[in-house]
Amino acid sequence: MPACPEYMKRKALYITSCLFLLFASFVSFSQTVTVKATIDRNKILIGEPIRLRLEASVPTGTEASWFPLDSLSHFELVEKGKIDTAATIDGKTYQQTIVITSFDSGRWVLPSLPLQSGNKSYLTDSLPVSVAYSNFDPQQDYHDIKDILDVPNPNTGYINWVLIGLVLVSVIAIVYFLRKKAAVTPQQQPVVKKLSKLDPLQEALQLLEELSKQGVEAAGGAKAFHTRLNDIFRWYLYRRAGMPTMEKTSGELMVQLRQLKMDNDTFTRLAQGLRMGDAVKFAKYQPAAAENQETVDVFRQSVATLDKIISS
Repeated sequence: MPACPEYMKRKALYITSCLFLLFASFVSFSQTVTVKATIDRNKILIGEPIRLRLEASVPTGTEASWFPLDSLSHFELVEKGKIDTAATIDGKTYQQTIVITSFDSGRWVLPSLPLQSGNKSYLTDSLPVSVAYSNFDPQQDYHDIKDILDVPNPNTGYINWVLIGLVLVSVIAIVYFLRKKAAVTPQQQPVVKKLSKLDPLQEALQLLEELSKQGVEAAGGAKAFHTRLNDIFRWYLYRRAGMPTMEKTSGELMVQLRQLKMDNDTFTRLAQGLRMGDAVKFAKYQPAAAENQETVDVFRQSVATLDKIISS
């Protein structure tokens, strides 16, 4: 029996509608904004680099604001690559590689980053990262951090008299120097302090050798020893490269040094040496004798490496 013409029309309309809906769904899906964030590693030693890769696909005619990268909690921005753009059939794709690092040990999370398009935000996945010190020898003695103990001072009754004496001595010294300055004749020349005749590298190596021979106890304890180590290294950088290092924190200094393209092993050991100094100065950590000598060797190797990089 031949098919009814009305039935055939309805069937053709149904098939056309299904094909139209399928095509509309495909077009709608292909015009969706997509974002993606990946890292090349999720476990690093302190100061090691991480490559963060950001990707986004945006349909034709759609405006979008790139991911904000002003600050990332617990991470430092080392290098920001340019944004690469490529045209596709459906729109444009964008890619950017960011180099970051961290000087805070622990397990942290790179937060989701938003890409703003119109009145919508498209978020990347959050990415966990573990930051740790280098492996330590479990056979070495463990030095726990102890709280500061209050010790009664039997001489507190004399403090007021000591302060009065210091004030009087200070007043006498000020009067003496003011009178001496007034007595200087025009022919007298001011005394100029001469800088070291050694170049910055030789001076740094010599000071490190003297401090190593002197030892921790003779230097006034671990805090004074590691403070002196840091000062020698920072003074070398100031003389050799003109870098304002003395007022920088260890984290700020390492970010600045990362730009000098040191090899990863030397950079990581240097970061650990600076962090060791912070732990001794601010957390009352008492390193073993071998750790102190190893830290001196790290600074000695670092200034030699930096001198070659700066000279090239």
